[in-house]
Amino acid sequence: MKVFLQTYGCQMNKLDTALVTSALKKAGFSLTESEKGADVALINTCSVRDHAEQRVLSHLGHLKHIKKSKPNMVVGVIGCMAQRLGAELLEDRTIDIVCGPAQIPQITELVTKALQEKKRTLVITEKIRQKPAEDEALEKFESVFDSDDKQIPGQAFVRVMRGCNNFCTYCIVPYVRGPEVSRPPAAIIEQAKRLAGKGVKLVTLLGQMVNAYKYNTCGRTYCLADLLYMVSEIEGIEWIRFVTSYPAEEFYDQILKAMADLPKVCNYLHMPAQSGSDKILKAMNRNYTVSKYLELLDRARAMVPGIAIAGDFMVGFPGETEEDFGRTVNLVQKARYKNCFIFKYSARPGTAADKRLQDDVSEEVKKRRNIKLLAVQEKISDELSKEFIGKKVKVLVEGLSKKSGVNPCGEKSYPPQGRRTSPPLGPLRLRSETGEISLKANPQLVGRTAEDWIVVFNGPVGLAGEFAKVKITRTSPLTLFGEMT
Repeated sequence: MKVFLQTYGCQMNKLDTALVTSALKKAGFSLTESEKGADVALINTCSVRDHAEQRVLSHLGHLKHIKKSKPNMVVGVIGCMAQRLGAELLEDRTIDIVCGPAQIPQITELVTKALQEKKRTLVITEKIRQKPAEDEALEKFESVFDSDDKQIPGQAFVRVMRGCNNFCTYCIVPYVRGPEVSRPPAAIIEQAKRLAGKGVKLVTLLGQMVNAYKYNTCGRTYCLADLLYMVSEIEGIEWIRFVTSYPAEEFYDQILKAMADLPKVCNYLHMPAQSGSDKILKAMNRNYTVSKYLELLDRARAMVPGIAIAGDFMVGFPGETEEDFGRTVNLVQKARYKNCFIFKYSARPGTAADKRLQDDVSEEVKKRRNIKLLAVQEKISDELSKEFIGKKVKVLVEGLSKKSGVNPCGEKSYPPQGRRTSPPLGPLRLRSETGEISLKANPQLVGRTAEDWIVVFNGPVGLAGEFAKVKITRTSPLTLFGEMT
């Protein structure tokens, strides 16, 4: 039986998809990139923004059309949107399975029953803010089915905690992912060791608020800094990242000290600010001020020289005035992020902001502010990237660039448009009406530095999952271009 899997949303969702993929493969299913050729179509969903949910609904409309000619096809919706909407989704006869994030260990059984018994099923967490009864099953599932699904060679995610207790007024996550639950350090380390044994070189530790990781055992409290020291001791793991961090004091200096002490820990900190206005931060229930946030950035740069910092911002939050937005622009200019993820506010049903605040900023104003803030950040990113020209950087190669058909010099390289298969080593030759065409043996590859800068260069396909040294020759705001050395 063939399964098509589509993922929307954050790294948590990508990790869940990787775990589900491993479980399905072990059960004898195979994956396909074609919905039309699939017996099962699973959509892993996101509810953080309305746009993400609208994309899912559009996708379901497409599957409804396919299902008219394939009535036995099983369609499942899993993840945050499944938890949020629950039985409402099953009103759509296209959908056979609705499965919340905490129930993904059941996915193989649910799919099998739907195929064999034509049974439509809803499994979600009824009391989401209680410690999940499924926690033991989730832990076992996480430990058995690693996240190394070979999508990015040499890399893997390891979840260190689930859920969130922060209750930012705009955020749906606490209501679809449940309360914070930190995984046992021993389970995390065992998983990282197993991944290292499979050739994984970069491990990214994941949490909705990863720096809040806290686990008490045998009279000792473990924090994220402890995990960084422990993972650094694992032979084979060469780089360690962690995302996403909340601007908070607890454990902050310990984490920075671990970054400074440990060569394997990448000098990269993703710490969303969301707004540059104290008034808006208070309305968002973000428990810090702008001055405190900037002080945290100063400490990071003092303790970890060369650290690259990324941020998140939301524009058009209820009550945001032009003066408030101006303060956000000012914060971005002061913070000098490597890059920023910038979003327009959209009300999420069930959140405090949706219940208590009027969405009083017009879509036109949100769009204008979004464009302006992106332009401000692009200028900063461009200035920072230019500092790399002439320098050599170490990158972990991810694989073929999306634009691998043309290299920076304008020469054709593999793969030509429309081709997906991997090339053999050595020169490539394709037949045409006029004879054979020789293409470059070294296509355009993409990799990332420890500081998460994207680097594009030409090199052999076999480098995917390996490290390479690249001399930077030119830059764009978000990408470095260079030549292997």
